[in-house]
Amino acid sequence: MTRKVPTVYDVAALAGVSIATVSRVFRRPAEVTQATKDVVQSAVRDLGYVPSASARGLAARRAGAIGLCFPDFDGIDELGPGTFTTGPVRVVPDPAGDFEPTGDLYTSEVMRGTEIEAWRHGMAVTIAVARGTRGSEIFDNLAGRVDGMVTLSRTVPDDLLAHIARRIPVVMIAGPRTDDEYDHVSTDNAAGMRAMTEHLITAHGITDLAFIAGPSDSPDAKDRFTGHRDALRAAGLHVPRGPRVRGDFTRAGGRAVGRALLAEGDLPRALVCANDQTALGVLDVLAHAGVRVPQDVIITGFDGIDGTQISSPRVTTVRQPMLELGRAAVDILLRRLSDPQLAPESRTLPVQVLLRESCGCLPVVSNETDFS
Repeated sequence: MTRKVPTVYDVAALAGVSIATVSRVFRRPAEVTQATKDVVQSAVRDLGYVPSASARGLAARRAGAIGLCFPDFDGIDELGPGTFTTGPVRVVPDPAGDFEPTGDLYTSEVMRGTEIEAWRHGMAVTIAVARGTRGSEIFDNLAGRVDGMVTLSRTVPDDLLAHIARRIPVVMIAGPRTDDEYDHVSTDNAAGMRAMTEHLITAHGITDLAFIAGPSDSPDAKDRFTGHRDALRAAGLHVPRGPRVRGDFTRAGGRAVGRALLAEGDLPRALVCANDQTALGVLDVLAHAGVRVPQDVIITGFDGIDGTQISSPRVTTVRQPMLELGRAAVDILLRRLSDPQLAPESRTLPVQVLLRESCGCLPVVSNETDFS
């Protein structure tokens, strides 16, 4: 005998609430009291009810999901088939070398903020990376399965983004508004880097500063260099037309920058890096070469990722609210879905300069933690 599949009507009857209340528990849990959520979830477990996302989507003409797409930060283009074989545990030496930490902590925090805010509103998040030669295809496919898109600047070509924005709302993270009609959320990159540079000039009396830039097509990198130049100009110092050297926002790229600077044989007194991954990579190379930070060279970063708190020395940085970037992007997107006629919004979040050992503001101490 086939068992009857429980419905939302059964859940509402058992819980003693309306069907609309059951729907809110699943779709907008923040609007329901904990007591109501408990009684509905109890009925769900007793009945073995599983909500149908496809049915809800058909009824509301919504997918109930937000798309989040990042550019290909790790540089992986095409991979062949993997070899997933079994075997014994191997014990092998792992000598110190030019390792590359996996993942990008900036995108991880933005991703977490996006998921948290979507969860608050009963929405799911579908994540993709516009990787390699199929990046535009991946982005387009994702856009066809969600109600709206959150993406970082430079993820896909402008013409594809404009095409997608005619179908569903798009919120852009990072970069100022140009002539587009998307909603934007970013941080105050120029002001943050200006404050960092002013600190090095006024508090440390440094006049020999070199800016280590990010990718040339990154709007955040451009804004940070603008802030750096503004501080130099205000202090009456030489204002370079371009950065001393350019990295790619990765730690491996920062190491390449560090090796290039050592090869030149003329290190400036301060290296102002456009992001933390670059700063950590430069620090790796200089430390290995016996260059003391901050005694010989000051190094600063931008982002506020966890790695800057456990490096030796800890890296002075500009912390941007990465988690809040993701949350704000979802908030803007949901407003747009509720009212498509709203004027395009641009939201700029504040940053904070964190003074640590790598600029000499604090004494260099061991970063080992005592767990006793």
